[in-house]
Amino acid sequence: MTPLFETERLIIRTWIPESDAEQAFEIYNDPEVTYFLGNGARVPTIELQHQRLLENIERSRRRNNGTGSWAIVDKQTTTIVGTILLKELPDKDCLPTHNYEVGWHLRRASWGKGYATEAGQGMLKYGFSILNLPVIYAVVKPENHASIRVTQRLNMKPMGRTKNYYGIELLLFQLHAPEKKSAEQGGRGAGEQGGRGRE
Repeated sequence: MTPLFETERLIIRTWIPESDAEQAFEIYNDPEVTYFLGNGARVPTIELQHQRLLENIERSRRRNNGTGSWAIVDKQTTTIVGTILLKELPDKDCLPTHNYEVGWHLRRASWGKGYATEAGQGMLKYGFSILNLPVIYAVVKPENHASIRVTQRLNMKPMGRTKNYYGIELLLFQLHAPEKKSAEQGGRGAGEQGGRGRE
């Protein structure tokens, strides 16, 4: 399978439900990982995880606009360390807004290793240079300090609180395309948990 892109330590590729469901289940069955992701994020069975992966792939295929969610694979161990996403933000009624968000969900064993920042930098570059998006957002629950730190390392600008997305109050961050080179200079650090999730 051809990766979407690679970074120094990571491969970003499409999920393969048949072979990836077990590793995805290890991530999304962990209550610490799904703590900030909202209701229904925790997956109770491998079978349901397999089904969710299939649904996500089908959703991306239908959108046909280069957005979706991808597996983050550690090049050295070939372990899936999490998910990176670039997709339209939903409004409070779950309808698309034409605003695009970057997000990350990492397995607990991969927290604090800089993976969210590294994958996020690559996804911002992809969104700006390949999809030609003018601005990319991140939304974070106010108590998710680790993800706030990731947005800072990605040089995303804080825009305050919003209730425009997901039907809850979130902190909104944004990065404009002309600033993409600044995002690539961000460093790695501890506490990388998730765009909305504690990963």
